[in-house]
Amino acid sequence: MFIQTEQTPNPATLKFLPGRPVITGGSADFPDREAAARSPLAERLFEIEGVTGVFLGADFVTITKAADREWYLLKPSVLGVIMEHFTAGRPVLLDGVGNAAESGTEDDDEVVTQIKELLDTRVRPAVAQDGGDIIYQGYEDGVVYLHLQGACAGCPSSTITLKSGIENMLRHYIPEVVEVRAVT
Repeated sequence: MFIQTEQTPNPATLKFLPGRPVITGGSADFPDREAAARSPLAERLFEIEGVTGVFLGADFVTITKAADREWYLLKPSVLGVIMEHFTAGRPVLLDGVGNAAESGTEDDDEVVTQIKELLDTRVRPAVAQDGGDIIYQGYEDGVVYLHLQGACAGCPSSTITLKSGIENMLRHYIPEVVEVRAVT
């Protein structure tokens, strides 16, 4: 098994590509060890000293490290855990369900439906390339609320991405949108 790695815009986060599906249907974010109880893979990764976050996407695993740790020391251990986990055929999630972005509901008005469509088709694929995800949280009085996960959470360029990228795009296509805000 060959696992590729890619740097992300967040220097504390590295993206690992095992060359096979990781989870189906959305993503799963584990910002700390306690949150990892439903993922045997995330639990194993948190056993590595210096791992502070695990994010699972369709075909990648994003790891966030502590500020006082160096990638050249952590990377071999992370690669070993991921390789051993997939080679042994263990489940990635116990319940088999990620926390996918909220899909459209019958209660969504036209503006919310347009926002979700643009996020799903234009934004989420781009942030997934950087090892993260963006989840729609709500829309009220012209403000779109989004939750950043994986490499996007805590990334130095996340504010620029939100304001210059996502906000400008949404305002261009949907005049009712006046602002985009991150929620934690």
